[in-house]
Amino acid sequence: MEESDFLDIAIKAKEASKKIAVLSTELKNEALVDIAKAIEENKNVILEANQKDLELARILVENHELTQSVYNRLKLDENKMRDMIQGIIDISKLNDPIGKVLLKRQLDEGLILTKISCPIGVLGIIFEARPDVISQISALAIKSANAVILKGGKEALNTNKVIFSIINGTLEKISGFPKHVISQVFSREDVNYMLKMDKYINLIIPRGGNNLVQFIKENTKIPVLGHADGICHIFVDKTADFEKAEKIIIDAKTQYPSACNSVETLLIHKDFELAEELLKALEKAGITLNPEPDSWHKEYSDKILAYKFVNTLEEAIEHINEYSSGHTDAIITEDKSNAAIFLDCVDSAGVYHNASTRFADGFRYGFGAEVGISTNKTHARGPVGLDGLTIYKYTLQGNGDIVKDYVDGIKHFKHKDL
Repeated sequence: MEESDFLDIAIKAKEASKKIAVLSTELKNEALVDIAKAIEENKNVILEANQKDLELARILVENHELTQSVYNRLKLDENKMRDMIQGIIDISKLNDPIGKVLLKRQLDEGLILTKISCPIGVLGIIFEARPDVISQISALAIKSANAVILKGGKEALNTNKVIFSIINGTLEKISGFPKHVISQVFSREDVNYMLKMDKYINLIIPRGGNNLVQFIKENTKIPVLGHADGICHIFVDKTADFEKAEKIIIDAKTQYPSACNSVETLLIHKDFELAEELLKALEKAGITLNPEPDSWHKEYSDKILAYKFVNTLEEAIEHINEYSSGHTDAIITEDKSNAAIFLDCVDSAGVYHNASTRFADGFRYGFGAEVGISTNKTHARGPVGLDGLTIYKYTLQGNGDIVKDYVDGIKHFKHKDL
């Protein structure tokens, strides 16, 4: 694709964003329900395409050109397909995030200020491996009234094309639904083109490894929403319940080791009496323990867990705030006071008490799905669902009002919330 071709896609997406911004809730929900049905009906076609990608990816893994964790994320199965379809249906049932009145204030008699939620505009999504991202993001974009340009990884090319074709084929059949709301591009050059389109694209959301995210941040003027690493911690306090600790840590490390919310570092209070028994239980569960990592800021994406003993709660918090990527960190303790201190002082998008870090997910939060996890301190943090894809604007209803009257003291502001 030439840059002029991408420019055409970006221009059409911008025009589509204006049209979908005023689309009714009913029409958006109709589109989502129809997409869910179409994916269900074409499930076998999607799985066949995914099998082609997996066969090619397996060769790359054997040649050390692709990691096992990327291969794992690439694979679709019945469970992932079920969650993908259910996620779209769940989004259709959520309240429309557009047009919400966030604030209404009487500045003076007959002068009313209103803060209203609205779409961001055009989203550029760059993601690796996971083909289910297309349906998640497309559904969230439709419900939040944004247009989206998708760029998936080459390792999922066949699956991505099929899912995209099903979604756009469905949208084309819906009377009144604007064209070019969902677009897809494929090459590495397309990423470079996308990063230049600050006139047309309002937000870039990368979903991939640290190298991808850093490259995007360094090569675009467009705001970037996302996270570079998933360095998640669990701190076992001295009053931790052994069974809770064992169950939570094993889940957080082994349930899906390549996920960004998998735990990477375990901190144990030196006075936790069952520490040795806990470490043995983790090894029995197939976890490789690493007491001397070459770096504490390391994402293993495997059943490897760095660990160390700390002297105090405060030391654990200091370690986490130093080395965490700001994704999700947890404490296991029966001391409510220590839990409260941890929840207040750990500076991450998700801070948990007696729960697995694997809960950091838009689907599990009830968002239907997510476009990704944000560790930014901007308008969206943590799993980014519908609300994270909206911004707001202010409307002001007046009747010939001018600022000079207030500067001259003829009129005075009331600032009364309605």
